[in-house]
Amino acid sequence: MSDVLELTAELRTDVGKGASRRLRRAGQRVPAIIYGGEESPQKLTLAVNQLVKVMEQETFYSQILNVVVDGQPTKAVVRDLQRDPASNKVHHVDFQRIDMNKVMIATVPIHFMNEDICVGVKMSGGSILHNMTDVEISCLPTDLPESIEVDMKDVDVGFSIHLSGLALPPGVTLTAFAHGGDDEDHDIQVVSVEVLRGAEELEDEEDVAEAAGDVPTVGDEEAGDDEGGDEDKS
Repeated sequence: MSDVLELTAELRTDVGKGASRRLRRAGQRVPAIIYGGEESPQKLTLAVNQLVKVMEQETFYSQILNVVVDGQPTKAVVRDLQRDPASNKVHHVDFQRIDMNKVMIATVPIHFMNEDICVGVKMSGGSILHNMTDVEISCLPTDLPESIEVDMKDVDVGFSIHLSGLALPPGVTLTAFAHGGDDEDHDIQVVSVEVLRGAEELEDEEDVAEAAGDVPTVGDEEAGDDEGGDEDKS
């Protein structure tokens, strides 16, 4: 697990939609809430500058954070983040408290490794198709990985990797198989290497034309030139 990211929050006493709008218009702080565990929900505000800086880290969305309220750090994860559809600025953040002794559910990114040397791409002209870019897992907070890695080096054209083929760290399970077994309905395709449709059609057309004798070979071209040359001489 990576170093824990930290956010300093202040308790928010001025609540309601109007108060939240005023807070956002001021541009310095963002409304938030933290809930879960045995404590009551707390309405918070976060400094925009600090939030933007921490959000630059990919792990912000999937790892455990330290949310410091009144000097007291609380382990939490981001459960929801709302943005303005026009400006893309953050409107509100929901945090959920984490019990370090209880299993948690989290969504972590999938990192595709060795795509540049994938055998299906380099040797067969295939293209890598990502069907998933993150995956939902279950584990203790201390076992939470930064990401799940998928090695693409030996994946050839026409082959794919499904959820059941992911290499998971110790203590980590996929929620898709929470009821046991690798049910085909839940064993979703994560990534595959395919030949682009345009390239397949072009190869098929060339094969058909060659079989019908419509595609001249080097020898045919040379024979045609010789015949044309004889006619010119005559």
